Amino acid sequence: MNSSNEAQKVAQRRKLRLGDVLIEAGAITQDQLEEALAQQKRSGHKLGRALTDVGAISEKELYAFLAKKMEIDFLDLRSVELKPETVNLLAEVQARRLRALVLKSDKNGILVGMADPGDIFAYDELCRLLGGKVKLCLVNESELLRTIDIVYRRTEDINAFAAEVSEEMNEARIDLDDLEAEEDSAEAPIIKLLQSVFKDAVQVNASDIHIEPDEKVLRIRQRVDGVLQEHVLNGRGVANALVTRLKLMARLDISEKRLPQDGRFSIQVNDNKLDVRVSTLPVTHGETVVLRLLDQTNNLVSMSELGMPPNVLKRFSRMISLTSGMILVTGPTGSGKTTTLYSALSEVNKPSTKIITVEDPVEYQLDRINQVQINSSIGLDFSRVLRTALRQDPDVILVGEMRDKETVDIGLRAAMTGHLVLSTLHTQSAPETAARLFDMGAPGYLIAAALEGIIAQRLAKRVCDSCVEEAELTPGQKAWLAAQDIPDEIRNAKFVHGRGCNYCHLSGYHGRIGVYELLEMDEGLTDALRREDLSAFMQLAKLKENYVPLERCALDYAVQGVTSLDEVIRLAGAVDFDEERYSEDVVADLDVDEEHEIAGG
Repeated sequence: MNSSNEAQKVAQRRKLRLGDVLIEAGAITQDQLEEALAQQKRSGHKLGRALTDVGAISEKELYAFLAKKMEIDFLDLRSVELKPETVNLLAEVQARRLRALVLKSDKNGILVGMADPGDIFAYDELCRLLGGKVKLCLVNESELLRTIDIVYRRTEDINAFAAEVSEEMNEARIDLDDLEAEEDSAEAPIIKLLQSVFKDAVQVNASDIHIEPDEKVLRIRQRVDGVLQEHVLNGRGVANALVTRLKLMARLDISEKRLPQDGRFSIQVNDNKLDVRVSTLPVTHGETVVLRLLDQTNNLVSMSELGMPPNVLKRFSRMISLTSGMILVTGPTGSGKTTTLYSALSEVNKPSTKIITVEDPVEYQLDRINQVQINSSIGLDFSRVLRTALRQDPDVILVGEMRDKETVDIGLRAAMTGHLVLSTLHTQSAPETAARLFDMGAPGYLIAAALEGIIAQRLAKRVCDSCVEEAELTPGQKAWLAAQDIPDEIRNAKFVHGRGCNYCHLSGYHGRIGVYELLEMDEGLTDALRREDLSAFMQLAKLKENYVPLERCALDYAVQGVTSLDEVIRLAGAVDFDEERYSEDVVADLDVDEEHEIAGG
């Protein structure tokens, strides 16, 4: 590769006056250029960005035009497979400053993607940093910055600090006095390791961090969009120092390693204030720690942002405006019940409304709301706090979870005596909630008098916007659709999936959306509850006109292209869905049966 030739090309590109070239090619008008120049003066952005901001030309058209005019390749970063060892040839600070990313390195040289390949000064600096054999290609600037955020995770920092901790432990075993003395030292390797772990978790929006010692390695796993991502560190000895430090931060007993412990602490990570819940558990090779990360900076989601279908949102908003009655939010652990409850509280949180919450633990601090933290070790349990709360003249009471018969009874009676009671239960669907309440010993007449509605929910993974494409259905998926009682337009709809890209860590998904079903009580359902006729209640619930089950809500999202059919099948309960059971022959048989029915009809 001839670097001098490349430098000459860069210099030639520098001479291109973007506005004049675009006008000459008829891509924009003089008026649009002047509008963009005014926008550039206000924003300080480059002219290309200003042109797209004012709508003079689309980003896609602009980059295609530039690539052709510069006689340079244009690459879509979403489709480029990036290797950490290649990307890290250029430090993150340089990548951001030069607006450049190393895409490929081989015997022929180094391929670098740049937002502005005509920047001769940036090119000279790249040649100095990378050794001179540099070839440039054009990349979308917004995609470049987004990719930099993703690929420059703190993996190298975590490895380096872990190695430093391990080396120190080999030289001299760290005792507790030394550890306490270093607590305020920002230079301590263990502190830097923790800082890197937390910063990495915030960068990828992780909800949990798992620290798991194995026989020879330490595994650090982060739950992102409900899925664990693993990072393995060599040297199990690092775990002891890491766990001890976390115990000190959570004010736990560092000498007790035989029993589980729970604690919490707050930490500031960049601009994010995190409330961290700590749970330790003794395992074969030490102690495993799970950190639940609660971001207090962005703690409230409005009801309109939950993702509820419009008809569900309207009915749920009406329910929480009631002055009395019980509303239950159900679903398994991690299904977003707490988020829904806090959104409902923020909706009814007014100066004229007294709200008391009984939680274990209090997850988010809310203004004007009286929040009580359960502490069973001193007898401060749900039932005791709930009885006292009723004497505090509340309008709305939130009970974190209906855990036992006494709590259920007090909650139901509170709902009958002029209080709106919100709470959660662990059930798979809204109709099954009645069976759970009966199992907990609640009498049917009390449930019938107090219960106003039940909302069940799950979280479905969103298809990644950066790599979404039309999905070709497998035989098993076709068979599953054929077995559902749904209109033909849904069964024959075009579905999508994510092929996997850098932005979604090759998973095909990015972010999650709530999937809901809402069951409102009516005369028939209330009568079935009063008679404790569970069979009649279940049947009436499923026949109710405005009741839409979870799987149908999820299927509507799949038809809209929000999620994939795989996610729908998972949420419908087919976790162990056996693809091989549904061969092409089975699908063919289903098609034949449908044709016979049509012919016979």
